[in-house]
Amino acid sequence: MPRNLTLVGAALLALGCGAPALAQPSPVPATTRQLVVVTTPSWTDTTGTLVRYERTSSRRPWRRVGTPVSVVVGRSGLGWGRGLHGNGVANDTGPDGAGPMKMEGDGRAPAGAFRLTEAFGYASAMRTGLPYVPSDADVECVDDGNSRSYNRIVRRDTVPADYTSHEEMRLASDVYRAGVVVAHNPSNVARGGSCIFLHQKADPVVSTSGCTAMEAAPLDALVGWLDRRRAPVLVQLPAAVYRRVQRAWRLPP
Repeated sequence: MPRNLTLVGAALLALGCGAPALAQPSPVPATTRQLVVVTTPSWTDTTGTLVRYERTSSRRPWRRVGTPVSVVVGRSGLGWGRGLHGNGVANDTGPDGAGPMKMEGDGRAPAGAFRLTEAFGYASAMRTGLPYVPSDADVECVDDGNSRSYNRIVRRDTVPADYTSHEEMRLASDVYRAGVVVAHNPSNVARGGSCIFLHQKADPVVSTSGCTAMEAAPLDALVGWLDRRRAPVLVQLPAAVYRRVQRAWRLPP
């Protein structure tokens, strides 16, 4: 459930400014020095913009890195995910009372704030500051909510064969040539949503099943820039929601 309104949020509400329930202490950790921001025009849009930021301390302002990048998101748009911002409420609306909750198989990319935990790809090694998982034919991401390995990237020969569905991590296409794991649903709540990545766009360009995808060059720049020592976080929101929480979450304007 959402936390109580902050004093700032309560003051705005008293003034009739409509401060949302999301006006809470920032879910972005004070230790975070790298921020990836994705915004879409609305909950149902399937395209958006990605911008990278960095800062030298929690008291310093965010500084933009590189140029904005066009992305595609889930075929059904966005839905509140499970992450640093909390898990919303147990019905069809998210933590500010607007927007759907993301569930397994709904075609929505997760909205909220999420850690970026590791990179993966087809190469045996890749330039990145994240832990790296080389993907071969035995590497899978489990999307069966009944499995003990749900929402985990595994080698099929090292885990119990208790799942009936999974995502192949090495494809005939370049879609997973390189990618980053988004720590959505870190508690692995069954049917809460699984196997969410930042990865390469398909060709021809189409929306995804719940990931965020971009062209090869900006993806490689992103993977090479990310560093686990800088506690990177993804904030992904519809633009109107981003504007509402920008000050409370201490995000770049």
